[in-house]
Amino acid sequence: GHTGAEVDAAIHAQGMAHWAELPLRLSAVRAFAALPEAPALAAANKRIGNILKKVPPVDPHVSDVLLREPAEQALHAAMLQCAPQAEAQFAAKDYTASLQTLAALRAPVDAFFEQVMVNAPEMDLRLNRLGLLQALHNAMNRVADLSRLDGQG
Repeated sequence: GHTGAEVDAAIHAQGMAHWAELPLRLSAVRAFAALPEAPALAAANKRIGNILKKVPPVDPHVSDVLLREPAEQALHAAMLQCAPQAEAQFAAKDYTASLQTLAALRAPVDAFFEQVMVNAPEMDLRLNRLGLLQALHNAMNRVADLSRLDGQG
């Protein structure tokens, strides 16, 4: 059987349209949860969700010229590198591979939160950083709501 957190994560995926997909999503969530990157990414996903809840809807577009900090540049570059592959895997219903591809974002996500102030005083920088987080949130939650795997409460 699956844990309550795994089921909860799978049924709360963005755009979960067909219950027939649930077994595939559950298998993907279980495989993701076993990865060493899973706890940190689940916690980061929860943090991102909490940040995005406090602001009006944000366009997930990112302007390269507004990426000032090395950590936000690195996260954006990592997303550009792995997001197309994760999207293609998702479209092919290979949900396990899609989540495993996104697991590569753990280090750049950790560095982003350690080194970048999301709510910068400059509105253009703030909106760009929120856009980066929105794009990341969208990518991370297609298969399952990964924040629901965060055991931190």
